[in-house]
Amino acid sequence: MKILFGGDFCPQNRVAKLFEEGNYAYVLSELRDIVSQVDYSIINFECPITKGGEIPIIKRGPNLQCSENGIEALQWVGINCVALANNHLLDFGEAGVRQTLEACKKYGLDTIGGGPNLQEASRILYKSINGSIVAFINCCEHEFSIAKETTAGANPLNPIQQYYDIQDAKNRADYVIVLIHGGHEHFQLPSPRMQELYRFFIHVGADAVINNHQHCYSGYELYHGKPIFYGLGNLCFDYAMTDDGKWNEGYMVALDIKKEIDFEIIPYSQCKDRPSVNIIDASSFDQTITELNAIILNPKKLEQAIASYYESCTKSISAIFEPSNNRYYLGARKRGWIPSLISQNRKIKASNFICCESHREKLIYYLNQL
Repeated sequence: MKILFGGDFCPQNRVAKLFEEGNYAYVLSELRDIVSQVDYSIINFECPITKGGEIPIIKRGPNLQCSENGIEALQWVGINCVALANNHLLDFGEAGVRQTLEACKKYGLDTIGGGPNLQEASRILYKSINGSIVAFINCCEHEFSIAKETTAGANPLNPIQQYYDIQDAKNRADYVIVLIHGGHEHFQLPSPRMQELYRFFIHVGADAVINNHQHCYSGYELYHGKPIFYGLGNLCFDYAMTDDGKWNEGYMVALDIKKEIDFEIIPYSQCKDRPSVNIIDASSFDQTITELNAIILNPKKLEQAIASYYESCTKSISAIFEPSNNRYYLGARKRGWIPSLISQNRKIKASNFICCESHREKLIYYLNQL
């Protein structure tokens, strides 16, 4: 039994134009060839379906969208399922979620990780594949897309709930695969928190953990003989003025499930000089993956890498707490021309509200009232 997993799929710019013309082959013919060789296939669908007139939600970051032909293109490829637990599912409100689910149903694609309410969004997908039952669990970190008891959105990352889901799935399925959407964008390594959590999911019964979101590929590890993939990268995401290995390269994973789980990595480039997904030679790609894996397996090196990344973010993070968002003030602060106006006492208060679980609950409640 072979199951294929792909990263972030978001038909934008040149790809969107080709899809409007119905020219799916130009973009996805090589992907279609790969999909035809497996028994089941899942990709992360990174944007809601819109038809015009939907109101974008207020959020940080872009509000992504595509037309129904984004789903039709996946049907043409032969994709069986779309994972919807991501930070863009709710970009155009509940209408976008509803239209995405309707389009998937219309074109015969399974869905997981998103729904009209939390109960549906957290539903485990059970599939009979070549005589085995496989359970798929899909969740995402908390940004602007999370479903609630009575409102649409994505299934939130909640380690306690996922623990119960994995336990339930182990009693009903032969294999359990957890799909997560999280991590630091444009950074090719997991944080120690991610590694600890994903290893925990293996400990409690998951047979594989696969992560997306960073818009660049990461490495992987075998933990107690079970694979954890920390980031597959963009599968098809055309972004203007971007042409680099991080954004434009990634890999698919084909799990070969027998008594044990083996896997094949399928590297590709996407939307570089042409708006398409193209399988590439693995030699240089393998070298980068080997280097990333070596860091992932070395706690000291991983801590150093994440500390260096966090250090590079300090100026942009500090701007959140500054008393003014005026671009001239922030520009002067960034260049070191004027000192920070945040007192040490204020930093300590902020740290307490963010780090302490009980205080953080109060802070989240306050922010949700805005």
